[in-house]
Amino acid sequence: MSCASGRSPAVCFLLGLPRAGTTLLAHLLQRHPDVLAPPEPWLMLALEAFGRVDQRHPAGPSLIEVATSEFLGRIDRTIAIRAFADAAYGQYLTAAGKRIIIDKTPRYWTALEFLERVYPEASHILLLRNPFAIAASLKSTWGIPLRAESSYSVSVSSLADLMLRLPDVIISSLADLVLGFPRLAAHRTRAQTQLVRYELVVAHPDQEIRRLLLGLGCDPAAAAYASMGQVDYLRSSSFGDRKILERNAVDQSSIKTWQSQLSVEEMQTVTDLVGTKLLTELGYEEDLLLAQQAGVVDRGPHLTELYRQIFQTWWDLRAGKAAASSGPYQSAQVHTARQLPENVRATCDMSVVQAQDLSAPSFAENVLLADPMKAQLQQALLASEADRAAGLDAIRTRDAAIEILRGEVARLEQIVNMA
Repeated sequence: MSCASGRSPAVCFLLGLPRAGTTLLAHLLQRHPDVLAPPEPWLMLALEAFGRVDQRHPAGPSLIEVATSEFLGRIDRTIAIRAFADAAYGQYLTAAGKRIIIDKTPRYWTALEFLERVYPEASHILLLRNPFAIAASLKSTWGIPLRAESSYSVSVSSLADLMLRLPDVIISSLADLVLGFPRLAAHRTRAQTQLVRYELVVAHPDQEIRRLLLGLGCDPAAAAYASMGQVDYLRSSSFGDRKILERNAVDQSSIKTWQSQLSVEEMQTVTDLVGTKLLTELGYEEDLLLAQQAGVVDRGPHLTELYRQIFQTWWDLRAGKAAASSGPYQSAQVHTARQLPENVRATCDMSVVQAQDLSAPSFAENVLLADPMKAQLQQALLASEADRAAGLDAIRTRDAAIEILRGEVARLEQIVNMA
């Protein structure tokens, strides 16, 4: 099953973080007569999760997952998924009379291996943007907080508590920077991947769009890509950057606004989350220098690595991949919300890892010390899921447990500081 010609449709995946400018780039590419870019299909993420349904499904979520896995285990699952995707993409192309479909879904950074398995021949366009500018857009558009704790030191316990307290939407947005940015950066070496920078797209739209179209095998028609053209198709969608509806032309004003939108503390948070090494490798050393001139300091690569480990633990748990996690906490017993307080008291004697203590020689030791807190985070997150079904009493029980944990950790930190 594919397009009307019987061949697989030409699919290109546009990769980039949320707030990186993917909606603008997709829109400019779609102005070519051969290209179709529907607003954020999220199709491949849905197909990757095929068989996993909401826990409230009346037929039983575990039964559905086990049954579909058993059924599809007897065939080549990838072929079946490819057939469905081809049919969906092909119908879109046929209805629009286009030749190439661009699937622009920002969170595809979580499924790069899956995309490669299902569409190994597909072209990829990788859009990178200055992480400081992305963070500023997250703050101004979605209200994502970026201020870290006032204390200069960052402990494993404070990161775990952060995960427990903040809403999932905030943690997910921060995870885009902590986990998604380095994964996309590593993806730039893939064959059939065209790298493009947001800063160049808004500065030289005609030149950059024509270069990308040539890479897709399209004749770069002489069109004024600096003008926005028709954007009504975006009005009927729930996805994509709504700010694009207010623009009449591509402009460069968004390149430097982060310098006035972010405080020094927020710039420090972004630097810690992404890391100075990656910022420099990707050519954002001038932006990093501006942040450092404002007061940002390099707190070392090991702090960034600590963030990545904790965020990855949270992400895997939310994705239901806890069993696949490596490390001593893999076999940690799962506790219910009502069992948590006793468990919290029993595991509160863990050591605290502070940012200024994460020197290279002791980093491996510090990672081992962090593992008990990872287990704690795993148990608390799973208990949090149980709380939603158990009701208000369980929520209060969990909150009481967290307060106990916070008090014990504070006491231990005082002991460590006195020592």
